[in-house]
Amino acid sequence: MDPALPDLAPVLAEQERDHPLVFATVSGAHLYGFPSRDSDVDLRGVHLLPAADLVGLREPEETRSRMWVREGVEMDLVTHDLRKFVRLMLRRNGYVLEQLLSPLVPHTTDTHAELVALAPGVLTRHHAHHYRGFARTQWRLYERNGGLKPLLYTYRVLLTGIHLMRSGEIVAQLPTLLGSVPEAPARLPALIEAKAAAEHGSADGLADTEAVRAEVAALHAVLDEAQQASRLPGEPSGYDALDELVVRARLRGV
Repeated sequence: MDPALPDLAPVLAEQERDHPLVFATVSGAHLYGFPSRDSDVDLRGVHLLPAADLVGLREPEETRSRMWVREGVEMDLVTHDLRKFVRLMLRRNGYVLEQLLSPLVPHTTDTHAELVALAPGVLTRHHAHHYRGFARTQWRLYERNGGLKPLLYTYRVLLTGIHLMRSGEIVAQLPTLLGSVPEAPARLPALIEAKAAAEHGSADGLADTEAVRAEVAALHAVLDEAQQASRLPGEPSGYDALDELVVRARLRGV
C-alpha cells in the first residue's frame, strides 16, 4: 500500500460487520498516479449479500456507500454486491475493471484473486467505447472550468484505452502509461507535478487550450486506430466461469 494513505484497516473492519467484503481497493487519483496533497481517498470494492437477501420479495441493497473524514482526509467507500459487480464487468465497463485490478489493495480474499484471474475473459475491443466516452466527458468539463484534474483525466483514459487495445492489459496509472504509449504528450509530467500541489488547481499558464485540443484529438485518432487493429475479441468469453464463481462464493461465503 501507498505509505501516504491513512490506515484503512479500522474502516474496513467496521464495514465487514454488516456484510463480508470480497475486496477493497484504492481508486481515483491515487490509482491514476497523480494524487494531490489534499486528494480524498476513493475506496471501491465488493461485498457479499446473504442468499436470503436475493431470493425474498424485497429488493436488496446491492450498492452501499459512505463518506467520512479520517486523519484529516476525506474518505469515500462504495461497494457493490458480487453479482452486481460481475454484471458490470460483463458490460464492458473499464471503470470497475480498474477497481478490480488496482495494485493498491487494503483488503483481499481468495474470491478477489479468482475475479482478477478471470478478468481477461471479459476484455473486448469494445472497451474502447468506454474510454472514448469517458474522455469526452472529462474534456467537456475541462472546457468549462479549465481544471488540471479533468485535463489529466482526459489524457489518462485515452492512454489507458490505447494501451488496452494494443496489449490486452488495463493500466490505469498515468506515469506508467507515459513509458508504454509512445504518443503520450511531452507536457504530461509537468501537469502531473502541478496537480500534486492542488487537487482543484487550474491549468492556466500550463497548457495552451488549442495545443491541448490538438493533442486530445490526435489521441482519439490513435485510439480509433488501435481499436481497429486490436486482437481483443468482440465478445467476452468469461460469462460461464464468472457465473460459477458468483454461485460458489454465495454458497460458501467469502
